[in-house]
Amino acid sequence: MDNLSEALEKLKLASTDSATDSVESCLDCLLKALANNNTEASMKIQEMGVLPLLPTLLSPQSSCTPKVANIIAEVAKNEFMRSPCVEAGLIPPLIQLLNSTDQEVLLQTGRALGNICYDSHSLQAQLINMGVIPTLVKLLGIHSHNTALTEMCLIAFGNLAELESSKEQFASTNIAEELVRLFQKQTEHEKKEMIFEVLAPLAENDVIKLQLVEAGLVECLLEVVAQTVDGEREEDIAQLKTASDLMVLLLLGDESMQKLFEGGKGSVFQRVLSWVPSHNHQLQLAGALAIANFARNDGNCIHMVDTGIVQKLLELLDRHVEEGNVTVQHAALSALRNLAIPVVNKSKMLSAGVADVVLKFLQSEMPPVQFKLLGTLRMLIDTQAEAADQLGTNGKLVERLVEWCEAKDHAGVMGESNRLLSALIRHSKSKEVVRTVIQGGGVKHLVTMATSEHMIMQNEALVALGLIAGLDLVAAEKDFVGASLVSVLHKLLSDERSAPEIKYNSMILICAVMGSEPLHKEVQSLAFIDVVSKLRAHENKTVSHQASLTEQRLTAQS
Repeated sequence: MDNLSEALEKLKLASTDSATDSVESCLDCLLKALANNNTEASMKIQEMGVLPLLPTLLSPQSSCTPKVANIIAEVAKNEFMRSPCVEAGLIPPLIQLLNSTDQEVLLQTGRALGNICYDSHSLQAQLINMGVIPTLVKLLGIHSHNTALTEMCLIAFGNLAELESSKEQFASTNIAEELVRLFQKQTEHEKKEMIFEVLAPLAENDVIKLQLVEAGLVECLLEVVAQTVDGEREEDIAQLKTASDLMVLLLLGDESMQKLFEGGKGSVFQRVLSWVPSHNHQLQLAGALAIANFARNDGNCIHMVDTGIVQKLLELLDRHVEEGNVTVQHAALSALRNLAIPVVNKSKMLSAGVADVVLKFLQSEMPPVQFKLLGTLRMLIDTQAEAADQLGTNGKLVERLVEWCEAKDHAGVMGESNRLLSALIRHSKSKEVVRTVIQGGGVKHLVTMATSEHMIMQNEALVALGLIAGLDLVAAEKDFVGASLVSVLHKLLSDERSAPEIKYNSMILICAVMGSEPLHKEVQSLAFIDVVSKLRAHENKTVSHQASLTEQRLTAQS
């Protein structure tokens, strides 16, 4: 350590008269001390005030520069040295050095910047603002044959890509082409992994997704999948997962997805479809998720249903009923739900037996699967009276829905159960369905749903309750009283924030329950007439007209 103190003193003197030889030997001594005991040597460097001398030694022309940058990189491995490095003004001269043509200078400079900014989003953001991204992308292109430099760039990209502010800058460079070109040259698993770690955060950006697709990343990914699908080594399994996950991520962008769909004739689309019947769970999952992503517009959905994809998904689900893989179940149900959105697909999918296969998962205890199962059935029965009738009279289904309507821990499942319960009534308009729901104990949940914070759910509940009252008021009377339906309607009509549709459907419902004596009494005791007469002046014509009709009804029956 005494040698170190001596070297530091010498360096302070030498740096002023820039005698290169003596500076070189001092730097060698520092590097030796850092290799010996980095923490101790770093503290000494800090104490002796040497850091502020280093910017002047970082000149592009000096032969000392790689050593100085190396010292900074070593020192900045210690967290306590990072702020002093910034305060000593080391970042601007280091950034300048990224324009050097000397590969050793570039390598040590990259290390130094990487270590100083390690784990600091604010310093990384500063580097981005100072324009390091285009510079590093250019370096990657020029020095792609230099393994150490390439790795340095990849580590830097991996860190910077996590910042949202970097994505725009990356998108304005040719990073996609450079990374794909680099990927194509790699044979080692570790190197491919490093590139994957940069690609994943970059591919979250839609502009970059499209650039990666155009640069040919998809073909690389398909090749990785083909090479690793039967592999049993851990690295094969890891690469298969990374490649197929990345493939699915690329399909999340509308433009990149449509480009790969190519009207349903795209070779990529066809290859991904072949993953669904695969024996490999990871590929089944990726295949089902890919279909769900392709199924994001009506044209694609209609084409896919017409070309028999539904059958593939049903076979996949059938393989996962007993002791199935939950993520695969969830993905396949997501795909079916999306495919069921266009009206023309619903009857075709019902004829293909989708509802029957989906019902096999009714016993699932996994909320994500329950959520998608409910969504799929709700999409299927929309405007399909016969299917709604069939499902709505299925006592087991209604019983399970009522149970899930109480799933307080899972708001999504609870909401979807309520919506499906309401949809069964609204689309079937059947007295049998209404009876099944009343017997199953579903009425009180629909009354609660009418107070939801989501207007669409309030409305669906009110329309279903109106149908219950119209089709079988006698059977529902007790539940309506027990769930305080009348006072809920009073609140909805009195609340100025209620949307016009809510007010309109609440008044329709009031008129519908007047035929029940106990409910009629409740209506009278709550002075509904005052609330309704105010609504005659409502700006919405449908509401004001219904208010007049409702007022007449209330007056006639008071």
